[in-house]
Amino acid sequence: MPAKIVVVGSFNMDLTAYMERMPRPGETVGGHTFKTGPGGKGSNQAVAAARLGADVTFIGRVGQDVFAQAALDFWHQEGINTDFVGRDPDHATGVAPIWVDDKGENSIVVVLGANLRITPADIDRAAAVIAAADVVIVQLEINYDIVEYAMKVAREKGVKTILNPAPAGKLPPEVVALADYLTPNETELEVLSGKTGDYEAAARSLLTREGQTVVVTLGSQGAMWLNAGGKATVPTFKVNVVDTTGAGDAFNGGFAVALGEGKSLEDAVRFGNATAGLSVTKRGTAPSMPTRAEVDALLSSQ
Repeated sequence: MPAKIVVVGSFNMDLTAYMERMPRPGETVGGHTFKTGPGGKGSNQAVAAARLGADVTFIGRVGQDVFAQAALDFWHQEGINTDFVGRDPDHATGVAPIWVDDKGENSIVVVLGANLRITPADIDRAAAVIAAADVVIVQLEINYDIVEYAMKVAREKGVKTILNPAPAGKLPPEVVALADYLTPNETELEVLSGKTGDYEAAARSLLTREGQTVVVTLGSQGAMWLNAGGKATVPTFKVNVVDTTGAGDAFNGGFAVALGEGKSLEDAVRFGNATAGLSVTKRGTAPSMPTRAEVDALLSSQ
């Protein structure tokens, strides 16, 4: 049985410019490549999970524009259920202009548009699908009250929740407490916990109830998990890094699928690391998400 994953989140059309180096304020630099492609943290995570063989439903909102149609076409091509994607008459589909330099570093501006118009009624309409899910994932590119509401509905139905607190934002402790798994990177951990320096202390401060786990993604250092029962750092895989954009989304998609399939925490983190590791070997966000065969091959080779 494939894992059933529900993603409540964002779609943004990525408008990516590649250049030798980033411009300084007031400076114009020449770029050598430009691409448009489907992005947004929620959509990327949904695509990652779908390519890994999961049964994926996306709950979100797009506009009435050309980018919205591109999103729907792309999700259908990836086999993602879009029955609960709303079309907003008054707000444009989200966009994300991205700059990537030749070292693979990136800077991103996100204009969220319709993503911020998801309503509790949108979640309620999908209640039966949420109840049947193995894992529900949310991120912070949607309105925070919906992050809370979606996790509440999932918890009431006994479904595991992953809160990927990205992009970095401050959430009330009662919202953080709704997540079974928190998956910040170093920056997001700092903002969420209000603590700097000691990752372990910061992560531990987020554990407010029984059964919670924090998984801190550490880029080339792998990922550290921590809960009441213990902690460990799971190393990453040696790969040729081309573009790190979307690596966090790849990790979350992979981690969710592994949990949904009943893998142990350690194995789920390793599976997430493999998914993220493969994603940085290609350019782009959603287009760089690996297939199940690629992830399984990497896991068995190292």
